[in-house]
Amino acid sequence: MNGWTIGIIGGSGLYALDMLDEAQWIAVDTPWGAPSDELLIGRIGAVRFVFLPRHGRGHPIPPAELNARANIDALKRAGCTDLLAMSAVGSLREELAPGSFVAVDQYVDRTTGRASSFFGTGLVAHVSMADPVCPRLSALAADAAGAAGAQVHRGGCYVAIDGPCFSTRAESRLYRQWGADLIGMTGLPEARLAREAELPYASLCMVTDYDCWRDGEEAAVGDILARLDANAATARRTIAELASRLPPERAPSPIDTCLDGAIVTAPGARDPALLARLDAIVGRALR
Repeated sequence: MNGWTIGIIGGSGLYALDMLDEAQWIAVDTPWGAPSDELLIGRIGAVRFVFLPRHGRGHPIPPAELNARANIDALKRAGCTDLLAMSAVGSLREELAPGSFVAVDQYVDRTTGRASSFFGTGLVAHVSMADPVCPRLSALAADAAGAAGAQVHRGGCYVAIDGPCFSTRAESRLYRQWGADLIGMTGLPEARLAREAELPYASLCMVTDYDCWRDGEEAAVGDILARLDANAATARRTIAELASRLPPERAPSPIDTCLDGAIVTAPGARDPALLARLDAIVGRALR
């Protein structure tokens, strides 16, 4: 093995990886509750992969009910060094056509009521989210998607909404005015939690539709599901390509140690119960 353990978070349409060698589904318990599903652990060549279907196999979990803290904690406990999220999204730009892939680099949060941090009363920490994705992993994923046959756009702003309903036309057009390029329901708080867990995170978004900002057009589940099948096949090829393109050895990332200096609660004021829940997340930073 070469130091890489890539966690893959599979979005709508991507519920398993059939190209993994020595693959097995493993249940992981977390202090935050159950993750969306068991983890599928295997390898491609020298690279270890840990796959989690974000909505569970069979897609039983809606976006607003995802336990994102449990998902990220489980992937951290499974030894992941980096996370690549694959997500189905709507396009807010003419040039980002259905079927294309976008390596996201920014987010706007329009979600409400979702647990968005591992930290809280008894242990306060503030990590930077100025640049929410890992540029190294994002570039590698974009290169892999291109090699897998996808039309790839590098960079884009993802606006996250609660769902499960799609946007109104007024909302869709407002998000365009804000400068958003894509719309989805799962990118946040996932990206924030990955950063708190010191896991370099990249998001490769698979465009399924044009949302509803264009006159006479609206997001339709039937059309989206048809597009998901084609996108998922490309996503699987992308993961195989990524395995072959990773550097032989994983060099450290600044994100690996982003909690250094981020924890502001004095040692004597820290809540032991919260510390126990955070063992996988902050264990390195508190040694």
